[in-house]
Amino acid sequence: MKRFFCTMISILLLLFLMLYPEEALLCAQKGMQLWLNILIPTLLPFMILTGILIRTDLISQILLPLEPFLSKIFGISPAGACALLFGLLCGYPMGAKVTSDLYTAQKISHREAQYLLTFTNHASPVFINSYLIHTCMKGQFPAFKIFGILLASGWLTMTVMRLGYFRGNTLSKISGTKKETSSSDSPGAVLDASIMNGFETITRLGGYILMFSILNACVRHFWKNRSILSYLLFCLLEMTTGLHQLSLSSLSADTKCLCALITVTLGGICVTAQTRSLVTRELSLLPYLASKLLNALIVMILFLFITKII
Repeated sequence: MKRFFCTMISILLLLFLMLYPEEALLCAQKGMQLWLNILIPTLLPFMILTGILIRTDLISQILLPLEPFLSKIFGISPAGACALLFGLLCGYPMGAKVTSDLYTAQKISHREAQYLLTFTNHASPVFINSYLIHTCMKGQFPAFKIFGILLASGWLTMTVMRLGYFRGNTLSKISGTKKETSSSDSPGAVLDASIMNGFETITRLGGYILMFSILNACVRHFWKNRSILSYLLFCLLEMTTGLHQLSLSSLSADTKCLCALITVTLGGICVTAQTRSLVTRELSLLPYLASKLLNALIVMILFLFITKII
């Protein structure tokens, strides 16, 4: 069924490229500009540096004194805190990638990796502040209110997942023999491996952004209705271009803000596909998807409570 669905989408995009080449080219250029001008300069250095930290295991040693705090408050290990930190700073899909890399390197257990996926993969503060608040919403809503809603919903989601889905202590012993960094691995070899891994990952992300930009253009071309559902669909297909279309709509400011918050919380189908491509197949995305839906529901409740009641 998945293969049939992918085949039909591919045929549809091929027809769209042949019948409407100018429109498809314009959207493809915008997608590649996003990848070249934003993703590569912002994400690639972090990908290389996190690869070095994971391969040398330095981050776990640095955060080791905080182990009691991390275990009690977040239910994670010092190594797991690396995914939390870089996910917070870098945004999609770095949290998921670092979590998967830590699990593959046997720095964290399978249970902790599944738990980390539920709250480390989200939009970056820079993206929210610069693109969402100032570019899309024109500063109509205070930054502290937007960040307050997102942080509160993220914390509540993490708590619910920890007490519900991952009941009890989320830490567990790592199965198998832990892989230690070999003394024969020179700094140059570690750097080379981290650079190659970073470029492979960023190239993969560029491919996803290119294909989903064309898909978004195809849907917008044939779906002429411009209701709130259509804008939500555009946002859920590809987050950045969808938010741009939402900002140009005639919807009320409150409706735009709510749709935008739901969008950055869910990430959309493109981000989910990127996340699946970067996460090892040994980790299931079901807890991740469940946490995203829960987070979006909490965001909607908090936004309506703040704007309509307070």
